[in-house]
Amino acid sequence: VQLQASGGGLAQPGDSLRLSCVASGFTLADYAIGWFRQAPGKEREGVSCISTSGAMMDLSDSVKGRFTISRDDSKNTLYLEMNSLKPEDTAVYYCSNGDVRGRGTQVTVSS
Repeated sequence: VQLQASGGGLAQPGDSLRLSCVASGFTLADYAIGWFRQAPGKEREGVSCISTSGAMMDLSDSVKGRFTISRDDSKNTLYLEMNSLKPEDTAVYYCSNGDVRGRGTQVTVSS
């Protein structure tokens, strides 16, 4: 049972990145799932979550209107489309269904 995030990297302010999280060992369609992030020296923060029916909810006011969560259950994959990136978005991003926490992917936003 595993979740593996990818798609992070170095971006400039205003850039876009798309993160992916692939589930293995279980059926993603059976779970609500979300993206979380943790910046150095800061507590873990919920970013967005999505229900099994596709209902989305932003968990952080700072990402509203900029980040979009989606899922493709046929591919057992969760996505996070991040637009208008800001330096304060710099963090390790990971996905979790509440039982399994995946290995994260680093996002660094810097000019």
